[in-house]
Amino acid sequence: MSQAVFPKSLATTTARGARAEFDVGDLIRRGVFYLCMLALALVFVLPLIWMLSTSLKNDAQTYHVPPIWIPWPMRFLNYPEAMRAQPFGLFFLNSLRYAGLSVVGQLLACCLSAYGFARLRWKGRNVLFAICLATMMIPYQVTMVPLFITFKHLGWIDTYKPLIVPAFFGSAYFIFLLRQFFLSIPQELSEAARIDGTTELGILWRIILPLSKPALAVVGLFTFMGAWDNYLGPLIYLNDQTKYPVALGLQLFRSDFVEKLAWPYLMAATTVTIVPVIVLFYVTQKTLVEGISITGIKG
Repeated sequence: MSQAVFPKSLATTTARGARAEFDVGDLIRRGVFYLCMLALALVFVLPLIWMLSTSLKNDAQTYHVPPIWIPWPMRFLNYPEAMRAQPFGLFFLNSLRYAGLSVVGQLLACCLSAYGFARLRWKGRNVLFAICLATMMIPYQVTMVPLFITFKHLGWIDTYKPLIVPAFFGSAYFIFLLRQFFLSIPQELSEAARIDGTTELGILWRIILPLSKPALAVVGLFTFMGAWDNYLGPLIYLNDQTKYPVALGLQLFRSDFVEKLAWPYLMAATTVTIVPVIVLFYVTQKTLVEGISITGIKG
């Protein structure tokens, strides 16, 4: 009987030892992986940390060698003083109007175009879709001068029309993204709706769009971020400083105050301008990640 028990206990001990060795090796690999990810994350977040640190410094701490990462005492007055130095409230409103209307235009145009390419059958659909994708290969620098001449003849210079109206014609990248997502939705849903007498717009509004919230969130957030951070477009088309968005307002602030070496004020103003984008990202983070993962896997 002891001979029968001994091999079983020996096998159990060996299995436990192998499992423990495997767990230790797996733990080490996971630890190294997470340390590498943490190091990369620190590399990306380091400029933000430095910006936030500098925004709370006084002049002596700003130019101290070696650099001071945690200022003390922290000068929170840099924020209201920086906001009063330029009309940042007006710049924020201008950016919100511009970015909000751009989001509406992109969602409207891209949803309609993507639905036509994904769910409707018509002659020349694939050819036209290929031409649409080919427009992504044209750099903005190539079309910048012709667009400026066109908008000048239309009398749109020094207005937001050159920045907002093109959004209502869609973006090839977002049309492609939504098309791929719409293709992943079962056709049986649309066919059942057609049997019930629903129009194509009704199918889009009642069936396709409610099922496409993650992809719509991706389009909306990326459009908002692109409009909020856009510097070149407003620089080309806007002349009146009261119409400047945040990006041009920061440049105006920089030209006025960096000559006086007021870096804490500039960092404070910059920190305030990125807050809306950060808040919007964290509010929509779950939907955004889901949309990116789904649109990247399906289609």
